[in-house]
Amino acid sequence: MKVQGRMFIWLSVFILATAVVYGVWSKEPAGTTALFLAFALSIMIGYYLAFTARRVDVGAQDNKDADVADDAGELGFFSPHSWQPLSLAVGGALAFLGVVFGWWLLFFSAPIIMIGLFGWVFEYYRGENANQ
Repeated sequence: MKVQGRMFIWLSVFILATAVVYGVWSKEPAGTTALFLAFALSIMIGYYLAFTARRVDVGAQDNKDADVADDAGELGFFSPHSWQPLSLAVGGALAFLGVVFGWWLLFFSAPIIMIGLFGWVFEYYRGENANQ
């Protein structure tokens, strides 16, 4: 994680320099604001990765002599089956169609998105898959 943290921090330094030069030369507020927001996002991610790297074990990516096999192992738990992403996709598609056809379509898409999001978050707290 140290490598990723350093990469994002150096990226944020580059974006900040670019934002300052772009803002001085162009005097265009939209692009300058977007570059400063990109800097803020990059520095937040870099700080988080650097902060977290101090509290976790050293990974294989931080060891210069490591092999690819050194980083093998379990990556996490991934749900083998879930219908919740489908409902989120349908709700998201309706929401984007609301931009095209009219904002009234958001009244129908928001409940579908909320049901899908709620179901996805609490999927393993109820029913046959309950593990808590």
